[in-house]
Amino acid sequence: MNLHEYQAKELLARHGVSVPRGRLARRPAEAAEAVRALGGNLWVVKAQIHSGGRGKAGGVVLCRSPEEAEAAAARLLGSRLVTHQSGGTGLPVEAVLVEEGTAIKRELYLSLLVDRTRPALAFVASTDGGMEIEEVARSHPERIVTVALPRSGYAPFVGRRLAFALGLEAGARAELAALAETLAALFVENDASLVEINPLVITADGGLRVLDAKITMDDNALERHPDLAAWDDANQRPPTEVEAERAGINYVALEGTIGCMVNGAGLAMATMDLIKLSGGEPANFLDVGGDATAERVTAAFRLILSNPQVRAVLVNIFGGIVRCDLIAEGIVQAVREVGVRAPVVVRLEGTRAEEGRALLARSGVRIVPVRGLAEAAQRVVQEARAS
Repeated sequence: MNLHEYQAKELLARHGVSVPRGRLARRPAEAAEAVRALGGNLWVVKAQIHSGGRGKAGGVVLCRSPEEAEAAAARLLGSRLVTHQSGGTGLPVEAVLVEEGTAIKRELYLSLLVDRTRPALAFVASTDGGMEIEEVARSHPERIVTVALPRSGYAPFVGRRLAFALGLEAGARAELAALAETLAALFVENDASLVEINPLVITADGGLRVLDAKITMDDNALERHPDLAAWDDANQRPPTEVEAERAGINYVALEGTIGCMVNGAGLAMATMDLIKLSGGEPANFLDVGGDATAERVTAAFRLILSNPQVRAVLVNIFGGIVRCDLIAEGIVQAVREVGVRAPVVVRLEGTRAEEGRALLARSGVRIVPVRGLAEAAQRVVQEARAS
């Protein structure tokens, strides 16, 4: 689960991290009111969406009067901001963050993430703050430093190593070391999977301040953090993914023409690989779970067919926990109920697979039962091309 910038900064502020003073506005007039309340002579109005690249897309606006802030908010609120990360339709802007200006001396990059190659938590830092870290990695990899945390947890050498790598002066070195320790505690305490600060700025007076922040939570741990789970903004996610979550289905939309319904994440990945090897393109990743029910199968078909690009559907079920004949009944019921017009290729294996295939064969609906997975992938590619 991603947090909005204003939520990430609230969480950071709770842990004593320095962030600019700001106010959230959901109406243009509130942006002007926020400017007057904050005081000063320079402010920034920032669209709140779950995407990077807001500045380049016009979602971050410098303002020098309440009127300018209100005009910027009026332009952003109610719009869909398209960035290089948001997809073609963009994301809805339902709030803007109005912040006081900051006198910037230098911009840095700092993040903490799960490095699965070590495996360990690791800080990633760079002297090139304010830029996309992926671009820095491509063009100047020598400007990126990675410091892993010991298995026992945070240790003081981590902060010192980061500070020296970034070339900070004595006062800022101590402040960065303290910040690194705070971020490590926040990360573990809240079951985060990413904390990213870009840019982390050195202000004119030599202090550190978080100018922008992104925090991603581990979905599997949200039940331990109901206060953070309440911050979820479903409007920032595709409606299909929200519907899938409610149905207990793991679903990710892709760009192909072959819908996939599989039980088990590993089997789903293998199924997608075989579709690609057979010359097709998967339209989605979809895992109905090991205990798939007829209701969940029906919901899965609805999700798959909500994509107008789907030309054929491959159902690949291994009956371990669940019986294949019960899944077959659910497939037939779902095809009839949903009104599936695309050809459906079904591969069943495992408990009562023969009975399941026989049930499909005599169902009278447009279903093609096959035995092998390779055969299923080749057949669904053929069906997609012919439809």
